[in-house]
Amino acid sequence: MSNEQALRRDVALANRIIERFGLSNAFGHVSARIPGTNTFIISTRRSPGLADENQLLVIDTDGKVLSGDGVPNSEFWIHARIYAARPDVGSVVHAHPTACISLTQIGEPHRVVHNQGGSFGTGVPEYERIGLIRSRELGDLVAQSLGKSIAVMMRGHGITTALGDIRAATVSACFLEESADLQIRMLSAAGGNAKRIRASTREEAELTGNQTGPSVTAANRAWEYYAAVAETRPLGGWSA
Repeated sequence: MSNEQALRRDVALANRIIERFGLSNAFGHVSARIPGTNTFIISTRRSPGLADENQLLVIDTDGKVLSGDGVPNSEFWIHARIYAARPDVGSVVHAHPTACISLTQIGEPHRVVHNQGGSFGTGVPEYERIGLIRSRELGDLVAQSLGKSIAVMMRGHGITTALGDIRAATVSACFLEESADLQIRMLSAAGGNAKRIRASTREEAELTGNQTGPSVTAANRAWEYYAAVAETRPLGGWSA
């Protein structure tokens, strides 16, 4: 199997992972940069749960579709402009996880409340504009909001993660939603009093992030698990 074939397989699998784990349903998309280029592989305009490695598109950072059959997702500009702004990024995940969306709509910043949230210890910035990202200009604004971070919350919309490779970016998205869900649960248990949440300090978050974060060896174990579940869980199975 060639490197590009392996990358295509991972792109399709990553898309299925975000659907099978409830980060997205009919909408959402994962892409991967073709190494050393300004082009990326992304799924066609359909549910990420239906992604097929034989039905993917190659698009450049200016938004031109270079190969593949089908229509691109309308928000491909998120991917295109993040790749343009961040040469270090090898993969972008855009999903609509409900706990993350809930945090943005109650005005609560993300807090590190468990080990797997440690990699977000420097904070998760927010893109505040409502609406879909269907233009180059809006894609640039998302990239600006992301800055040098590994994730950005998008108010009332979802999240976008951006890391060096597709497995890390996918694991990061799963970890962020897990972290947000725990935070929502803790807020509920604390009667809405965020001061009662024993969030990690920046130093504590750095420690756990170095141990369990999406860019370290431990992430391989997480990817293996997510991939195995995605291959066995049915479409929509996360909500069963």
